[in-house]
Formats: sequence, C-alpha cells, structure tokens
Amino acid sequence: MSVSLYNTGVSGLLASQQQLATTGNNISNVNTEGYNRQRAEQNASIGLFTGGNYIGGGTYIEDVRRVYDQFSYKEQLLSQTSLSHAESLHVDLTQLNEVMTFSGGSINSSLDAFYKSINSITDNPSDLGLRNMAINQAKILSADFNSLNQSLDQMVKSSNGEIEQIATHISQISSEIGRINEQILHSQNPVSGRPNDLLDTRDRLVNDLSKYTSVHTVTDDNNVMSVMIGNGATLVAGITPMSVSVSAGDPDPNKTTLNIVSPNSAVQLNGNVVGGEIAAKYEFRDQHIAQIRSEMNRLAMAISETVNSVQHTGLDLNEQEGLDFFTDINTSLLQQSRVLASNKNTGSLNAIVNITDITKIPADEFMVEYDGTNYIMTNLSDNSTLNLGGIGTLNNAAATTYGFEFIENAGTPNAGDVFVIKPAENSAALMNVTLSDGAGIAASSAVEVTESDNNVGGGAVLISAVNDPIAAQTYATANNITVDVYESSTGVFDYRVYDSTISPISTIASGSYLAGGSATVNLPTVGTAAFQIEIKGNPSGTTALARDVFSIGDSFGVGNSTNSRALGLTQENGIINGEKDTFSQSLGSSIADVGSNSKAAELTESTAQALYTKAFNRNQATSGVNLDEEAANLLKFQQAYQASSQIISIANTIFDTLLQAVR
Repeated sequence: MSVSLYNTGVSGLLASQQQLATTGNNISNVNTEGYNRQRAEQNASIGLFTGGNYIGGGTYIEDVRRVYDQFSYKEQLLSQTSLSHAESLHVDLTQLNEVMTFSGGSINSSLDAFYKSINSITDNPSDLGLRNMAINQAKILSADFNSLNQSLDQMVKSSNGEIEQIATHISQISSEIGRINEQILHSQNPVSGRPNDLLDTRDRLVNDLSKYTSVHTVTDDNNVMSVMIGNGATLVAGITPMSVSVSAGDPDPNKTTLNIVSPNSAVQLNGNVVGGEIAAKYEFRDQHIAQIRSEMNRLAMAISETVNSVQHTGLDLNEQEGLDFFTDINTSLLQQSRVLASNKNTGSLNAIVNITDITKIPADEFMVEYDGTNYIMTNLSDNSTLNLGGIGTLNNAAATTYGFEFIENAGTPNAGDVFVIKPAENSAALMNVTLSDGAGIAASSAVEVTESDNNVGGGAVLISAVNDPIAAQTYATANNITVDVYESSTGVFDYRVYDSTISPISTIASGSYLAGGSATVNLPTVGTAAFQIEIKGNPSGTTALARDVFSIGDSFGVGNSTNSRALGLTQENGIINGEKDTFSQSLGSSIADVGSNSKAAELTESTAQALYTKAFNRNQATSGVNLDEEAANLLKFQQAYQASSQIISIANTIFDTLLQAVR
C-alpha cells in the first residue's frame, strides 16, 4: 500500500515539476517573436488490478505540445503579405508624389516662363535681348525634363536594387527552412514528442517570407514542410531548398526578372503576381513609374514638335526659315530607342518608329509580333490588336492609328519575332535646345493676307499652312496673288485665285463652297505646295461685280510678330490626347494622378494594417502567452507539487511504521 502510494506521489511530483517547467518556459518567452505557447499533456497512468478493483497508478506527462491553430496562422500569413505589399507601395508612391510635385511644378513654371518670353518677343520682335531670354528659358525647360527623367531612372534603379536584395533574403530563408526541415526529420520522436522550438523557428521564417511574397505550405507526416511562393512555384521541397535569382529583362533590360533556381533548372517568376513586397516593387516600377515616364516623354515630345513646327512656318531676323528650337523628335537615335527587340528573336530585323501625329500618341506600350505573314500589333494596356500588314521593302512604313509608323529599317524577321514599342521613349531625356542664337527665332510670318477696304464683310481668307516659308515668300513676291469671292446663288459662294497684274485675268484656281463650309487651295497649285490658304465665310456681295477681294503678299519684317504670336497661342491649344489637353492640363493631370494613387495607397495600407492586426490578435489569442493565465497555472502547479510532496511524506511515514511493527 505504502509503495503504491509512494509511486503515485512521485509521479504527481514529476508531472507537476514538468508542468512548472513548461509554464516557466512560456513566461520566459512571452516577448519572443513567433513563440507559440506550450502545454504539457498530462494523462493518468494505467491502474493496478488488485482485490477485484483497479487502483490508480498515478500520472505522467505524455507530451509537450505547441498550442497552434493552423487556420489562424495562415490567415495571419495572408494578412502579412497584403500589409507588406500595401506598405511598400505606399512608401514608393509617396516618394514618386514628392518628386512629381517638385519636378512637375518646376516644369510648369518653366513652361509658363518660356511662353511669357515668347509673348515678349511678340510685343517687340526686333529685341535681341528678349530673343536670347527665350533661348535661356527654353534651356531651363529642357533641363527640367532631363532632371525629372533622371529622377525616374534613379527610382527604377533603386527598385531593381531592392528586388535583388529581396531575392537574396528569400534565398537565405529558403536555405534555413531546408536545414530546419532536415533537423526536424532527424530529431523528433517517431512515437511522441515534437521539436517545438524548431517548429516555431520554421514558422517564424515562413512568416518573414510572407512579407516578401505570398506563401503556401504543405506539411507531410514527418512534419517536413514544403513551401510554395507566388502562384505555386516551389521554393522548398522538403529538405531541398531552391534559390531566387535576378536577371536582366527581355526586351527591356531595366525590367529585371526573378527566377527560381534549382540544381537542374531555372523557372521565371511573374513578379507582378507573387504578392507581398516583391509585387509592390514590380507594380511601382512597371506600372506607376512607367506610366508617368511615358506621359512626361509624350509631353516633352509634344512641346518640342509643336514649337519646331511653328518655327518652320516663319522667318527669323535673317529672313531665313526658322530652324528647330528643340531636338527633332524623329532623330535616328530617338526612332531606334522606341523599339526594343526580344533577345529570343531569330530574325535580323532592325525596326524603328517614326512619329507622324503627336496629337494621337498615347501613353501606352505596344507589342509587335511577326506571325510569319503579318505584323500583329497589340496595345498592352487594353490588349486590342492591329494588323500592320506583311513584310515590305526596306524602309517600308506601316502606319498605325496611334500617330506613329513601324518601319523596317534593316534585315528581315522570322516567325515569332517580338518587338516592344514605346512611342515617346527618351523624349524627355534627350530634349535639348538646338537653337543657339536668339536671332534664329522665327517671329515673322512669310506671307500675309490683306483685306480690301471696299469689302462689305462676311468673307475671310486665312493662311492655313506654310510648308516652306522661303518658297512661299518667293511665290508671293513673284505673283500678285489676289483672291475674290461672292455669293453666286443662295448659299453658294464662288471664288477665284489669280495674279492681279495679268490682264485679262489668268485664273490660278477657282471653285465654290456652300454656306458654313470653306475651300482650301495649295499654292502654287503645281508641284510642291509652299503654303495653303483657306477661303471661308459668307460674303455679302451677291454679284460678280461686288466681290470681296483679298491680296496675298510678302510679309517679312523685323517688326512682324505674326509667327511668334502663333507660337504663343500654342500654350492655349488642345494638342495632347487627341487635341483635348493643353500642355499645362496634361502635366496637371499627370501630377494629380500620382497624388491620387499615393492617397489611395495610404488608405489601402490603413485597411491592410487593420486586417493584419485582427488576424494577429486572433492567432495570439490561441497561440500567444497570456501572463495572467500562466501566473494562475504557476500557482496551481506549485500547489500540486506541494501536495504530491506531502503524499510522498505520508507514504514514507506509513512505510516506517510498518518496518517498526515487524522488528
């Protein structure tokens, strides 16, 4: 009896000691990140059958287990991935917003200052000081575009560096998980007992991994975990870890890509869908930076081409055709930089892109694939396609509906060859002022229209286009061009264009137009047109003898500012986005979009933080250490320990009494 009682007391003492040790371990690790509280599983020993009854045999500790809820833990992992994505994107977009607020504001101020200097020339076109001031303002404007482009380049470089660092961290985590899997495989008891601390360490590594990418885990019967990231790519296969590497993008080397590398192969990951911080970096680099860069390139291109085009229609102080103010948007370097060929192409085609209409250029990227017969162009923003036709002769230009041409510059393609088109690429980076002398600003128009004092009114003749101002001036000087128009019948207006010095009248061009309409005439009418006139309005004269008369002549003069006035008006014209937006409106819209995205990212981060906090607290409610609960357990197990000690003491007393009785 005393022996059985003694064994029962000892078992209770040992069990209470283990319970105290487990409770103490929980208390000690209350601040240990990733620690799951442990619980000693206590069971009753098998009783002894004696005297027709089972007599209790005491107790024992079956196992020390982690209090672990896989469902709340996985919810925490998912919330951690979403939070890391939101935090990273918010930080990056805040930086981009700051850059655009500063640099965009500088560009807007420089643009306004440039047009003010042009308007000053309009007021005093012979002033060389004002002309040189306009050149300097143009240099400041182009420098602001160059600076913004450099800032965007730096952000892309920084994003690529962070992606590379993350890849290194993931590889290190993968190696650690593989090593711990091997330790778990060889250290756990096949019957009972688990290496709880190793399991906690592994879960902590998985939690760290979930910050960088979405994580999915599968644990086998041996407690060995396999880890998949993204949309199912295996990072750890049991005790075999894989690594993650970074390689240059194709066809754009700045768009670095991720690869999971195993001993025998490498599989490319889609960084945009892997989740976590990596996906945020890819989204920031490939969407937000790419979008604002494209819009700024388009703006720089539109400004350059608009100013250059107006320059070409006028005459400078030396009575010469105005030269390019800014870098020509179709230099060979710019044309070539707009097309990126895939490294996997097997053909030899070298393609270029030529801009034909800046009003139609979108802020989108395109992919052109040669299918063996035709070039198929896909808009990467909406996946719409356009068949550009088949192979032509060299320099064959395939026109698009987006204001540019795809040109076969050299070589030939093979089926499957792919090219990426960025229509406005490098326009901001390579924007420079090419006009060095203020006298070269074409403030004067080449030809002008003078209305007769005898006109009753209602008709109008305008110079609608000037293709060659020198030729237009020469033609107008050599010919006394006269235009007259009258209403030949109700709502029908007849016009004629002729040289007024020739008698009888030798008509150069004639025709009619309806009320509300107009007529255009190229001059000269034979060969290449130097300029174009538009005849419109409703003249009041109703007989051939009551015509509205207009004369066209040479208009050059150092005091003529007609062309600079036309240049100044381009600030107010809708040019970008299908002639809907002015330069300032386009810039303001881009800056506002970045600010809106930054604010949206902030709200998303707040939501993600709230969801993560709830998931974390839910997991901690099950697996976390509660000091109040552990303190109560400590007192309970201490009392059990003392009671078991008392049982042993009583058993000793009984045993001693028996010994004394038989002596």
